Amino acid sequence: MATLPPITNNPDIRFLGRLLGDVIRRHGGEDLFKRIEYIRSTSVDRHRGIAGADAIDPGLDRLTLDETLDFTRGFMLFSMLANLAEDRQGVTAEDEADVESALARLAEHGVDRNAVAALLDQALIVPVLTAHPTEVRRKSMIDHKNRIAELMALKDRGLQETPDGDRVDEAILRQIALLWQTRVLRREKLGVADEVETALSYFRDVFLPTLPALYARWDRALGERSPSFLKPGSWIGGDRDGNPFVTAESLRLALARAAETVLVHYLDSLHALGAELSISTLHADADPAVVALAEASGDTAASRADEPYRRAISGIYARLAATHLKLVGKAPPRPGTLTGEPYPDPRALRDDLAAIAHGLAGGGDSPLASGGKLGRLIRAVETFGFHLATLDMRQNSAVHERVVAELLKSANVCDDYAALSEDERIALLRRELASPRPLTSPYANYSDETASELAIVRAAAEAHARYGRRCITNYIVSMAESVSDLLEVHVLLKEAGLYVPGETPQAHVMAVPLFETVADLEAAPSIMEAWFALPEVAAISAARGHQEVMIGYSDSNKDGGYLTSTWQLSRGSTALQPVFEKAGVSMQLFHGRGGAVGRGGGSAFAAIRAQPPGTVQGRIRITEQGEVIAAKYGTPESATTNLEAMASATLLATLEPEKLSARDYDRFSAAMDRLSETAFRAYRGLVYETEGFTTFFRQMTPIAEISGLKIGSRPASRKKSDAIEDLRAIPWVFSWAQARVMLPGWYGVGQAIRDFEDKGLLREMAAGWPLFAATLDNMEQVLAKSDMGIASRYAALVEDDTLRDRIFGRIREGWDATHDGLLTVTRQTRLLEKHPRLETSIRLRLPYIEPLNLLQIELLKRHRAGEQDSRIGEGILLSINAIATALRNSG
Repeated sequence: MATLPPITNNPDIRFLGRLLGDVIRRHGGEDLFKRIEYIRSTSVDRHRGIAGADAIDPGLDRLTLDETLDFTRGFMLFSMLANLAEDRQGVTAEDEADVESALARLAEHGVDRNAVAALLDQALIVPVLTAHPTEVRRKSMIDHKNRIAELMALKDRGLQETPDGDRVDEAILRQIALLWQTRVLRREKLGVADEVETALSYFRDVFLPTLPALYARWDRALGERSPSFLKPGSWIGGDRDGNPFVTAESLRLALARAAETVLVHYLDSLHALGAELSISTLHADADPAVVALAEASGDTAASRADEPYRRAISGIYARLAATHLKLVGKAPPRPGTLTGEPYPDPRALRDDLAAIAHGLAGGGDSPLASGGKLGRLIRAVETFGFHLATLDMRQNSAVHERVVAELLKSANVCDDYAALSEDERIALLRRELASPRPLTSPYANYSDETASELAIVRAAAEAHARYGRRCITNYIVSMAESVSDLLEVHVLLKEAGLYVPGETPQAHVMAVPLFETVADLEAAPSIMEAWFALPEVAAISAARGHQEVMIGYSDSNKDGGYLTSTWQLSRGSTALQPVFEKAGVSMQLFHGRGGAVGRGGGSAFAAIRAQPPGTVQGRIRITEQGEVIAAKYGTPESATTNLEAMASATLLATLEPEKLSARDYDRFSAAMDRLSETAFRAYRGLVYETEGFTTFFRQMTPIAEISGLKIGSRPASRKKSDAIEDLRAIPWVFSWAQARVMLPGWYGVGQAIRDFEDKGLLREMAAGWPLFAATLDNMEQVLAKSDMGIASRYAALVEDDTLRDRIFGRIREGWDATHDGLLTVTRQTRLLEKHPRLETSIRLRLPYIEPLNLLQIELLKRHRAGEQDSRIGEGILLSINAIATALRNSG
């Protein structure tokens, strides 16, 4: 076995860990502190290979239930603080993953700034926040952690006191004490309104201040002002797929709260700007446009008679306050004393702000011409509008089929739509879309499902009228398998006026197919070719200029395994490109990635750069889910790092010359075909073709107990079924992570590498093909976090010894093959040998995860044996929370 290098804690971890120990000693008592410290030190010694450590009793069995709960909280908090420390030290940041570095790299390849500017004119990069339930921590815990990060930043600057006069170290200690005494678990299941508010906190506290500052940095690097090509998106309040709690009212709530949030931000910014712009006509001439705004403001205060900029801002503020009242339905927190007409749209507000900016420029060379508060506000209005983040709608194609069938039958158009062939459906739907006649009637009695779906599209139409068309632009069709699946959405949109028939039809919301399974991905090119072949669709797509396709990482992985999913997603993207070229439409891919590698997680920078040539084209959307949102966007600093990575990777993926020759791509693709085929057979053989596997999975992992976490509004399964096929990908991946198997992130790859004879070709692929390199890098991280020794203890929870030994033996054998194959292909002697920062990070936290796993197993045994003590259930949920926090990207 390779010798492991020593672990060196970064100073932040030592400092914060010491303070946490002080808090536990002070608030939990000396005995509890000593017990926790003993367990910690013995586990650390064991993982560091200190002689004799394996023989030492870790002391877990001597903990009382109350001590177990306190111990679990302590280890969870250490992991949370370690995550914070690593983020501050840039452990998760990647080298040269920023726009300035990307521009320099492109310049080395002869790509000039004109080419970059031309790309950015039509580029769109969107991180889309979703409410997928993988964030186990309460928002209160995250808020305290972020406050500690702010205080640590003060400490970095050498400050001894906070602006409020508290000593910095004492303030940090106080926040850790608050963490220790804050309830970890949610008592009530999150509702859609809760999820909306959580997302808004990220938009308000991070995106709104961070993005304008980033654009200022990017403009300096580019040497000119760029368009707002990176904007946030959201699914929260619009994603109905499998979530009966998302309704028309949810949609209205999400949009109204988003509008309120962004308008209050603008009003606060204007208030601060008015305080700053004290320019007097005694010392400077005022631009006529500024004077006109001042005269129209209604501000007649004598104290500001010679201050046209302040008067102009007073008028803008009054109009924006009136806009708030119109859109939100109530006055803003600081309504102001003047009255004004509401702005009709963000562009009108931007024009008034631009007039002030032009006046300040005074010929272009004034120091007031630089960005500052006004420049950031103008950029914010351009980026966020009056809607803050574009909200997607999403629903399953099966729901659309039932709803359209009911509408057609109720309107006496077709008695049995479900019985029609695909060609017959397309012909019927096209006839309906060409007709101005609606299908719905105010006198018909529709089912609850149909009434709900109609209410949703009508709420979307109301939103367009109220907030502008940018508030909702996409309608995602889950499980899209045919052209009729997309036409059905157009029929529903037509009922609300969002699809307008005519000689030149219009679709104000784009129907976006989501291809999720391996079979769906293979069928995607033929479906899109047939879609573009419809004249009305061709006209709509040409007018829009682009068409989006969403590709799902989670379900394709659960369906076919990690390697096959990765390869099919890449092949599907490549196969779609000529279809779009033939149609003369730009392709926009929407990547449905999760946090865990088994759901498409891993480095976004590497993933975007590994996309097939010609498939990015400056336009990309990516889901950000669960714990990933807090990790990437929990603070302005982390958000800056990750948004820089997305932007720079998109530039490079689009403009950097392709290094791989056509010959090598053909060789590598043929090899991947063989690898994928072998991995697919191995994965399907285990998960779907092994008798008793479902029982094994449900008894080995805490899948049943995870439902008690109350971490999201969606049910864990699409149907009331125990079948793996019906289980959502999130709990599937989450459960394997808790048991330290991480099976969705590697199973089948080892068998594929073992059976592939030309290992030299695989090494060549790992060294020269970004897709294969990223695939192996992500898998390597998963293997490093897995532990077959601990997993075997979870396997002991399976009641049938024969079933356990038969299935777990195959899993262990697969892990060994994957581990050994990876080291062979990457020429390493141990996992993460070439990634020392990540290796240190993972090895640091492993000693803190193992005791949590062992405690969880014992609690699961007692719970499943029927013990009724409520502390057992609480301990299980705490341990799930703690393990997920320590693993970071477990869902």
